[in-house]
Amino acid sequence: MSVKEQIKNYISNQPEPKQSDMQALHRHILRILPKCKLWFLDGRDSSGKIVSNPNIGYGSYTIKYADGKSKEFYQIGLSANTSGISVYIMGIKDKTYLARTYGKGLGKATVTGYCIKFKTLKDINMDILEAAIRYGFETLHR
Repeated sequence: MSVKEQIKNYISNQPEPKQSDMQALHRHILRILPKCKLWFLDGRDSSGKIVSNPNIGYGSYTIKYADGKSKEFYQIGLSANTSGISVYIMGIKDKTYLARTYGKGLGKATVTGYCIKFKTLKDINMDILEAAIRYGFETLHR
């Protein structure tokens, strides 16, 4: 199954209104990053054990670890969680930046070092979320 098919199946298996919200976000992110690499991570580690929620990924950058190893990973992530939806913005060095810059204007969202979590799209300001996504993408391409 292709990555696009995996993404379509993942989104279509979500309950409403999460399904519609995730589909809208997926389309919106693709408008922001039209030619980006798409990822689908099913949440399983190499042994098949579930270690996280499945994630849709957009874009690509190289994570560099302290031990000198590196790996390719997505820049922007989208995932369903038990209480709503999470948007991950990877590669930001300053772990207070998202909350300081976008937290107050986002609406009903929890903002951590690299994650913006909310219940439904109607709870958040899409313009502010888009600005955060654009920042995450552009930060890695400077």
